[in-house]
Amino acid sequence: MPDEVRFRYSAFGLSFGANRAIPGLIPSDAPTAAPDVEISLGSGPRDLPVRVNENDELYYVSRDIDEHGEPGFQIWRLGNGKFLRMDYVDGVRFWLDRGGTSVWCAWPENLTIADAAVYLLGPVLGFLLRLRGVTCLHASAVAFRDRAIAFAGPAGAGKSTTAAALARRGHPIISDDIVAVEERDEGFFVFPAHPYLGLWPESVEMLYGGQTKIPGFASNWDKGRLSLSDHNLKFQERALPLGAIFLLGERSSDPAAPFLETAPAREGLMELLSNSYGTNLLEKDMRAREFQLLGDLRALVPTWRLRPHTDREKLASLCDLIERSCGSLGAAR
Repeated sequence: MPDEVRFRYSAFGLSFGANRAIPGLIPSDAPTAAPDVEISLGSGPRDLPVRVNENDELYYVSRDIDEHGEPGFQIWRLGNGKFLRMDYVDGVRFWLDRGGTSVWCAWPENLTIADAAVYLLGPVLGFLLRLRGVTCLHASAVAFRDRAIAFAGPAGAGKSTTAAALARRGHPIISDDIVAVEERDEGFFVFPAHPYLGLWPESVEMLYGGQTKIPGFASNWDKGRLSLSDHNLKFQERALPLGAIFLLGERSSDPAAPFLETAPAREGLMELLSNSYGTNLLEKDMRAREFQLLGDLRALVPTWRLRPHTDREKLASLCDLIERSCGSLGAAR
C-alpha cells in the first residue's frame, strides 16, 4: 500500500488520500474513513522492480512521439496483470493496482512534484477511473441551473475556452478535459473534478486581454492553470445530472456560424465513442460496457453538434447560442 495518508482530497466522485500535497486539488474535510484511492508520491511500490524486466508485458504504446522518435508514454503489465506501470518519456513513472485503488509516482531529479501532478490529474486519473469502470468523456463541463452541460471534442476543439467563457457569465465549472459520468436510476450524473481550467496563452488573451498571465502547470508546460477562485469564477462541488452534450465540430467561416447541427442517433453515438477518454487503453469487456452506457446516454440526453466560427471574436455569440439552447432544459428532479 502507499505510504501514510497525510492529505485528503475529493475529485471525480472519489476520495483520495496522499502522503504529500497534490498541486491543483482542494483539501477535503471528509471523515477519516479509508479513502477510495491512496496515492504515494516520491517512490514506487516496495515489492515491485523499478525497471523494465523480462517478466513485464507491454500493454500500450502511445502514438505521440518526441523528437527522438520515443513514444510519449508506455504502459506495462506487472505481477501477472495485478499492477500496471505508466512510463513517460521524461522519466516520470506511475504504478497502479489493477483495481484502481492505489497509485505510486516517482520522478527524476530534474523534475518536480508539479511536473508529475500534470500527468496525475490528467491521463493517470483518467486511466484509473477507467480501471474502476467509470466512463469518461474527453470534455469539459459547466453547470447550467441544476444540470451539467458537457462540451466534447478532440484536443484543440475549444472545450476549455468555451467552458471558461461560460464561467465568466456565472456558470460554475464542474470539470475540465475529463468528464466522469455515472449512470444512476435518476439518469446520468457528472462529477466535479478540480477548481481550475487548463488554458493555452492564446485562449487567456482572448478571454482576458494581453495583460493577464496565468501560471503554467509546471516549468516545462506552456499550458497554464487558471485558478477559478483567483478569477472570481465558481466551482460546482456536487454531482449534477447531465442535461445536454455539445459535440464541438470543425470551425466554420459561414456567416451564420456559430450554429447547431442535428447529430443523427448513430453518428452521434460514434462521435461520443470517438470522444471518450482513454478508449485506446480499454480491454474488450471494458469497451463493451462503454458502448452500452454511451448508447443509453445518447438515447436519453440531448446531443447537438456545435460548429463555432473561425473568427474567435465570435465567442460571445457562441455562448449566447449555448445558453439559448439550454434554456428549455427541464429542472432536475
